[in-house]
Amino acid sequence: MQGDFRPKILRGALLEFGLSLPPLIVVFQYNPEQLTRSRNLSFAAPSNHEGSLRTFHKDTEDLTDVQKCQEVTVEEESINFEIKLDASEDLDKDDLITREFGLSPQLSTLELMTVPKDESLLGAALGALLGGEDKSFSFTKGGNPPMILLIFGRKRVLPVNINSMTVTETHFNTTLNPIKASVSLNMTVIEGKNLAFMYSKAMKEVMSVLNLANIGDVASVMIPS
Repeated sequence: MQGDFRPKILRGALLEFGLSLPPLIVVFQYNPEQLTRSRNLSFAAPSNHEGSLRTFHKDTEDLTDVQKCQEVTVEEESINFEIKLDASEDLDKDDLITREFGLSPQLSTLELMTVPKDESLLGAALGALLGGEDKSFSFTKGGNPPMILLIFGRKRVLPVNINSMTVTETHFNTTLNPIKASVSLNMTVIEGKNLAFMYSKAMKEVMSVLNLANIGDVASVMIPS
């Protein structure tokens, strides 16, 4: 009898970068069905050109000069997706925490990713026990929300700012804890020389090199001389 060689499905996750108490980690129960990525660019005529961008284009014959001289602002990449959460499986397994609290632990962790760690009551108590200041114990202290990493497969490990989070609770248990919910997230990728982004950028460049395997398709494209 042959064994089951189905590939293991990797799960995406959101986790806090840096050591803090309590740690914030959410592994997706189900990977998003859809992930939308977008990047905005804005173009302007050179500062030494009198007139609009369109006028500059009309006055410049060489496309290489257009590319070099027009001023471009490249915004950081934006990512949108929706996380689906369902407590049914754990309820069928009679999981004690799920039976008592439903999806509240997962939803609470996601929501805390948008709140400054300095406001953590548990962190302040633990910090006091450890002899620290009356603040959340963290190597990344500050009045800002925690730094979050989006892990989505082996090629994408991205530091992100969470711009917005919308939680929709759709089913509840007898104590009004949610047992089905969805969380819509809008995030901006933190692009720079940090290790996580540089790794993901390198993987993207590798994928682009692999696209050269399709270079023969250029033969079917008509390019004006």
